[in-house]
Amino acid sequence: MDNKKVAEIFDEIASMLSLEDFPNVRFEVRAYRKAALMISTMQEPVDEIYRKGGIKALMEIPGIGTTMSRHIEELVNTGRLSKYEKLKKKYPIDMTSLTAVPGLGAKKAILLYRKIGIKNREDLKKAIEAHKIKGLEGFGKKSEEVMREGLLMLESGSGRQILGYVLPVAEKIVDKIDRSGLVEKVMIAGSARRMRETVGDIDILAISKRGPEVMDFFANMDEVSKVIQKGPTKSSVFLKIGLNCDLRVLEPLSFGAAVQYFTGSRDHNIQVRQIAIDKGYKLNEYGLFNKSNKNIGGISEESIYEKLGMQWMPPEMREDRGEVKLALEHRIPKLVELADIKGDLHTHTKETDGVNTLEEMADAAIRHGYEYFATTNHSKSEHIAKGMDDKKFKAYFKKVDKVRKSVEGKIDILYGAEVDILKDGSLDLEDETLKQMDCVVASVHTSFNMNEKDMTDRVIRAFSSGLVDIFAHPTGRLIGDMKMHKARAGYAIDLERVAEAAEENHVALEINAFPDRTDLNDTNIMLLSKYKVMFSINTDSHSISHMDFMRYGVGTARRGWLKKDKVLNALNLISLQKILAK
Repeated sequence: MDNKKVAEIFDEIASMLSLEDFPNVRFEVRAYRKAALMISTMQEPVDEIYRKGGIKALMEIPGIGTTMSRHIEELVNTGRLSKYEKLKKKYPIDMTSLTAVPGLGAKKAILLYRKIGIKNREDLKKAIEAHKIKGLEGFGKKSEEVMREGLLMLESGSGRQILGYVLPVAEKIVDKIDRSGLVEKVMIAGSARRMRETVGDIDILAISKRGPEVMDFFANMDEVSKVIQKGPTKSSVFLKIGLNCDLRVLEPLSFGAAVQYFTGSRDHNIQVRQIAIDKGYKLNEYGLFNKSNKNIGGISEESIYEKLGMQWMPPEMREDRGEVKLALEHRIPKLVELADIKGDLHTHTKETDGVNTLEEMADAAIRHGYEYFATTNHSKSEHIAKGMDDKKFKAYFKKVDKVRKSVEGKIDILYGAEVDILKDGSLDLEDETLKQMDCVVASVHTSFNMNEKDMTDRVIRAFSSGLVDIFAHPTGRLIGDMKMHKARAGYAIDLERVAEAAEENHVALEINAFPDRTDLNDTNIMLLSKYKVMFSINTDSHSISHMDFMRYGVGTARRGWLKKDKVLNALNLISLQKILAK
């Protein structure tokens, strides 16, 4: 019973419970949602945690209490959950799949089931094509169109999954192969190595003299659901997470060429192969061959690029966006690295919708080696996240002061908030409250249907207050892939006008590292880098485990060719405070 499945079940229970009417139901819904979020983003499988330490070990996971632990125990031992099955009898629809469609919540899903028998996405698609929804009470033509567009968006991403939930699985497989003693070297290639926000499959490359044994080991791993093809040097399997995974065993002399080839991208490789042809060579996954068919550069990526007169470039850059020309001119920039990050400026605690205390978040930030982090809970308009009003923030900052003293000399905690930008461009907290803060993160959470001009004006109006330090997840998009990850295209906004205003008002633009967001994305970073504006790579952590997401934000920044000097939280504390003071 993998984490994805457990999280899907908890998320679906929450959706079904939200339709119930009994005392404190909203607290129960919130508990299941929180548990689903926690489990879906954990690195270690919950079934392994249970087998190692039982219920007691499960209850040590933030947000997982006695009830959730018992549920996990039942799922691990029986593969079923009685509470889930009872609710499914009452609501016999694919709730998680349907509610992932933009514009379709749990209550509307039930209405569609009761009125026209829709149980799943396929039923919904047919009903939309037949225009059966627009005439229903409570829906209308606009609702039908929003759902139609939502389905198209989900289908366009079908077969791909979010990097942040795939990469840990791929790394676990590589780690097991590495520790098997059967290989000399093993690594991940493909789009995962390029840190693309979504992954269509997993490519793993290894060096070994014991190919058949490696393939036997690979085919029998716990992560494998089905063996598609198995040979002495290449095998393909279907993983339990719902993706294909290929493993290739190579000779040392060909390993570098294979890494270069299977890392891609396809368009990048076409450019590089043409350069090889122009120089009288032949380049493929087996090596770089001269006119005598001698392999002169297959042992490493570096040797291939060097023989072609090119500078080696980070995998994240290899998308045929001008990096080949730069490599030929030996002008590849020094990109920001994870080690450059000095702190996280967007985090949440259990005072709102986080699952950990401030003390626990501080300990996690210390373990990450940070100099500082900002605690930025939601403001009052975010009712679903238990947003805090001015009075609660002032009381909370007294608590922050106490924790500050307890961690003095280890890390600095900055006062902050994730404050809503309201429809008219005003901020969701009083100026007096915001002026007390070290770091104000502003974001749009409502009225996504505004036109581009009005949304852009709204955000710029917030910047002009002089109280905003960081504009969070600037496009508002959510990446959809697996059943429980809701897709959202984001709102219409003129990012270049926003960047001009950010430059004028000393506002940093966020690269939100949460895997469902990666917002700004790589192409927007490249677009906006020409402005004199800083970027802030933040995790938007709602638990201590989410702090590990920083690498996805850094990976996205690197895909956008971002250098360290453009990253706000690559500054030391003193330099950061000078920037924030503006």
